[in-house]
Amino acid sequence: MFQSAAKTFSVATTTAATLTRGTWFSIRHYCNKTPARLRVSEAVSGAELGANVKVQGWIRSVRPQKENLFLHVNDGSSLQSLQVVASSELNHPLLTLGSAVEVTGTLRKSPRQKQPFELQADHIHIVGDCNPVDFPFKIKERHSLEYIRQFPHLRCRTNAFSSLLRIRSEATTAVHSYFKENSFVQIHTPVITSNDCEGAGELFQVEPSSPNNEEGEKFFSVPAFLTVSGQLHLEVMSGAFSRVYTFGPTFRAENSQSRRHLAEFYMVEAEVSFTQSLEDLTKVMEDMFRSATEHVLAHCAEDVDLFHKHVAPGHRDTVEVMLKNRFPVLTYSEAIDILKKSSQKFAFPIYWGCDLQTEHEKYLVKHCGNIPVFVTDYPYDLKPFYARDNLDHPEHTAAAVDLLVPGVGELCGGSLREERLDLLKARLEEAGLEDTYSWYLDLRRFGSVPHGGFGMGFERFLQCILGVDNIKDVIAFPRFSHSCPL
Repeated sequence: MFQSAAKTFSVATTTAATLTRGTWFSIRHYCNKTPARLRVSEAVSGAELGANVKVQGWIRSVRPQKENLFLHVNDGSSLQSLQVVASSELNHPLLTLGSAVEVTGTLRKSPRQKQPFELQADHIHIVGDCNPVDFPFKIKERHSLEYIRQFPHLRCRTNAFSSLLRIRSEATTAVHSYFKENSFVQIHTPVITSNDCEGAGELFQVEPSSPNNEEGEKFFSVPAFLTVSGQLHLEVMSGAFSRVYTFGPTFRAENSQSRRHLAEFYMVEAEVSFTQSLEDLTKVMEDMFRSATEHVLAHCAEDVDLFHKHVAPGHRDTVEVMLKNRFPVLTYSEAIDILKKSSQKFAFPIYWGCDLQTEHEKYLVKHCGNIPVFVTDYPYDLKPFYARDNLDHPEHTAAAVDLLVPGVGELCGGSLREERLDLLKARLEEAGLEDTYSWYLDLRRFGSVPHGGFGMGFERFLQCILGVDNIKDVIAFPRFSHSCPL
């Protein structure tokens, strides 16, 4: 057996000796272990320590010295960049801020406390160069959110916005996790619809752009619009499922460029069947808010800290106070009394029956200790046709509720839905909508149950927990009036 093995080794050695030098190096390369490809988040945590690894990403800083070259490389997986240490012989004029590189070397412990692990580079391959003169972001400069907003196609390269996008991704996961854990069924409601759920008329109409389309001819045979809410479709589903939700884009054709408005934004909406209590809805709103916020704080600590330190200093205290306290409840009438007694001068007048403005909402939040507050039982005439009539109230109100939060104002809006066929039919007739919503009346004719639901603006949620003032800074590609850069 050993003799046979020895013969085999001898043959292999003899064969190798007869090969050309190029072929021999080819065999050696084939036999070498392929470097483990690591994300930066894995490398900075010490994964594959001591091993030959490959890291791909973009240069965040360059520091050449006489004998060594120091790079910080980031691939979007972590706020923290990986320090790359290389011989000065590997330096190259194209190794600049923003350049894409592929670095191969050994991951080792760093002698510096701030950077526990670093990559000792054997090879640096420049995948894509970047002209640092033309690149709008500069090394060692902290750019404001207002500045980077000018470059929607490039701002994901900055620390602040890459942190925002990781937080947004994790918050999305948190919302889905909450509903899954609480037995809600996700429904994909349509983006194109014939319904104007809010009744405000701020709709984007949808028509084909084909020049062959005859003037006046409708593609869907009826007017069609981009959705302003998935609520009515959720109400359809609530006739077969006791708990449903949707999470997707919604659109408002509001001609505004304010820091509060977007033409396209994301909504979390839920519908609960077999309920006649606003408390059932406020419990879901509050629990979802707490669950999603705690999840983000736990899974994106570094990214959230960036905002709480540099964008909204001290906001972490506000978030902690929100999570420690139960959310108080005011009726609309109580809210009006508080506003009337205030010494603050408001731009919009206060009277019973007025629609609460952002300035009113923010004042109510501060009055309640700068924590989220529910306002219930709004005047009936302020709410859409589907809101349940509070017939037993001395004032004509609807079983509606808003959740107001610090720095934002209204975050969630919801109501019990009018399940009584005669009352709903009368209100639709009064509004001239009975034919348009005949299908909605059918929902009350066939196995209807008391139900209710709400919607939460996802971007406003992110503003609330991060302390971001402008809604355009919490969405990847903001769409608003007179602006569509890409």
